[in-house]
Amino acid sequence: MSSPERIEEFLSATKSAFIGGSLLRLKLGGYHGQEPDLKSIDVKKIVVKGGDKFSFTFHYKTRDIIKNHIQPEAIGHLRTALRDEFRSAQLSTTEFDMSFERNGDKVRLKRSEVAGREAPSTEHNRAKNRPLATSDKPYLHALGITGKDGAVRNDAQDKFRQINKMVEIFAPLIQAIKAEKPRIVDMGAGKGYLDFALYDYLANVAQRPAEIIGVEMRDKLVEDGNATAAQSGFDGLSFVPGTILDYDAAGADAVIALHACDTATDDAIYGGISAGASLIAVAPCCHKQIRRQMEAGEPEDKLLILLRHGIFMERQAEMVTDALRALLLELNGYRTKVFEFVSDAHTPKNNLIVAEKDGRVGRDRDAILKQIAETKAMFGIERHYLEGLLGL
Repeated sequence: MSSPERIEEFLSATKSAFIGGSLLRLKLGGYHGQEPDLKSIDVKKIVVKGGDKFSFTFHYKTRDIIKNHIQPEAIGHLRTALRDEFRSAQLSTTEFDMSFERNGDKVRLKRSEVAGREAPSTEHNRAKNRPLATSDKPYLHALGITGKDGAVRNDAQDKFRQINKMVEIFAPLIQAIKAEKPRIVDMGAGKGYLDFALYDYLANVAQRPAEIIGVEMRDKLVEDGNATAAQSGFDGLSFVPGTILDYDAAGADAVIALHACDTATDDAIYGGISAGASLIAVAPCCHKQIRRQMEAGEPEDKLLILLRHGIFMERQAEMVTDALRALLLELNGYRTKVFEFVSDAHTPKNNLIVAEKDGRVGRDRDAILKQIAETKAMFGIERHYLEGLLGL
C-alpha cells in the first residue's frame, strides 16, 4: 500500500470514528512545518448548536489556540498535516487505537483492537459553573434579560447564553488566582451583565470572596449598576465612572474587557500589564487600527490574494491584530490562549484572548521581538497601537 493510501486509510478511520461517535482523541506530533513555536495538535469531537464539529487545539510554546471545523474541512486540514507537517499521529477510539508514523515518503500504520472504553461526552454547551441555571434573579430583570414573569425574554436568549458561557470560562480562572479576595476590574463594563453574573456565582455558588469593579464612561449606566448591585445585596460589586485608558488599575488581580472597540481593547491590555494583573482576558471587537495600516501599507506579494477583497482584508486584520496582541502579552510574561468563547451563531465577535502571568514566559525577548517585526513587515504594518502604549 502506498503512502498516500495509508494516509487516506488513517483519515477514513478518523472520519468513521467521528461519525459513529467512537472518537476519543486524536493527537498529532513531530511538527516540522513553517509555523513558529507550534508543537502539537489535539483533536476531539464536540457538539454545538450548528452541529457536530472537530475541535482542534493548537499547542504552541507559550499559548494554545482552539479552532472548530465541520467534518469535511477538518479532514482536509488533517490530510495536509499528515502529508506535509506532522511525522506522527495517534488515534484513540472506543474500539481500536491506530498509530501513524511518517519518515520522509514512507508511512507506517499500526492498528490494535481495544475493548471496554466509553466515549466521552461531546456536549460542548454543557451546564457547568452556570449561575443562571434559573432566571429568578432580580438583577436579570433589572438588566432586561427576563420579563415580568421571570422567564428569559425571546430577544435576550443569545445574551443569556453568552453570559453563562463567559461565567463558565471566567469562574475557574478567577478561582485559580492566589489572592485571598481577588480584585477584578471590568474595563468598559456597560450594563455589567458579566459582572453581576460572575459576582453572583463567586459569592453564592463557589463561596469565593471577590471584589468586582466595573469601569464605565456613561454616568447613567454607572448609576443604574450601583443601584442594582445595592438592591441585590452585592456589597463587593461596584461601578465607577471613567475611560479605560485613564482608569488606574493598580492592585487589580484580573483585568477583563468584553467587546471594547478597536484600540480600547489595547488600553485594557495595557492597564492589566501595568497593574501586573495575574489574569488579563479580552474579547476584541473591531480592528480598524491595523486594517487601515494594512490597506495603506505594502504587504508581501504572496499575501495579495488574501487581501484583495474587503471581507478577506477584514478577517486577516482581525487575526493579525490579535496575534500581535498575544505576542506582546507573551513579551510581558503572560501565557496566552486565543479561542472562540461562544458560537458565531450568537455573536460574530466571539474570540477571547486569555493571558495568565507566568514567569517562565517572555524570557527570550529578542525572539519574540523578531517575530513581531517579521509579522508587521509581512503585512505592511508600521506599528501596533499596543506597542506605543508599552513604549516599544
